[in-house]
Amino acid sequence: MRRRDQRLMMIGVAGAVLVLAATLTFAGLRDSVVYFVAPSELAEKAQAGQRVRLGGLVVDGTLRRADDGSNHFNVTDGAVEVEVRYDGLLPDLFREGQGVVAEGRWTPGVAFEAERVLARHDETYMPREVTEALKQRGEWKGAQ
Repeated sequence: MRRRDQRLMMIGVAGAVLVLAATLTFAGLRDSVVYFVAPSELAEKAQAGQRVRLGGLVVDGTLRRADDGSNHFNVTDGAVEVEVRYDGLLPDLFREGQGVVAEGRWTPGVAFEAERVLARHDETYMPREVTEALKQRGEWKGAQ
């Protein structure tokens, strides 16, 4: 084999290895990607059983603790309310009327099953996606 042919073969093998590595990386990450949706976008953007982050404001008066220890509350973006069920302790900063992001799975006709609930860490922070969704609905009360 000529030297030029050896180089071309090495480049081809290296390219195939890179393509294989990229394919395996993206296939592994596909299951860990979590999309953000507002309550009004949940039915149109999320598939049943898909892992998503649901963000919005906790509706006043909807927080209740069931006999089985689960927490139930509603999240809204001003247009639609979604019931959320969460097994576990809620964050210390969790309050009704404040922003929250619940990560979990949604099934139509059933409460959103949250695996993790995140509350904002101070009075000025709100995830950018939640802020934009609330501004679009005219529900945003924070400073610009």
